[in-house]
Amino acid sequence: MILYHGSYTAIEKPNLAFSREKTDFGKGFYLTALEDQAVRWAERFKEERGTGVVSAYTFLHRPAVETLSDDVRVLEFNTHSQQWLRFVTDCRLGKTVPEYDIVIGGVANDKVIQTLQLYFRNIISAREAIKRLRYNKPNFQYCFQTQAVIDAYIKFTEARET
Repeated sequence: MILYHGSYTAIEKPNLAFSREKTDFGKGFYLTALEDQAVRWAERFKEERGTGVVSAYTFLHRPAVETLSDDVRVLEFNTHSQQWLRFVTDCRLGKTVPEYDIVIGGVANDKVIQTLQLYFRNIISAREAIKRLRYNKPNFQYCFQTQAVIDAYIKFTEARET
């Protein structure tokens, strides 16, 4: 499977030491299977820093995530659910969450973040947030949270400027 990362520079060897805190799924290296999504991320960097680069990686596993080594801890959200909402809220607020090697689920993108902001401010309930989000098809992201799993399963293949 090919996964993509948008940034201001090519990242041949992802290093979690450079990852940001308080993001959707916490500190990690974020990738997507949607090249156009990575291009949009790179374009944001291009506006801010003058360069945008999409790096491509091969995710070295058999066809299904379930076929990863038994010791790889994976959390997967297939929809915008209350569990997803709680997890994203805790991660964005910097609260301690259960540790995983890979978290897969919807991006809190521009379409979703407005609803999340209302929820974060206690303006709407979790139930109302999920009700509003059910109309948004999630753009999935892969958050690799341990260096050992990155080193074992992610292989850089190429990078190109946007």
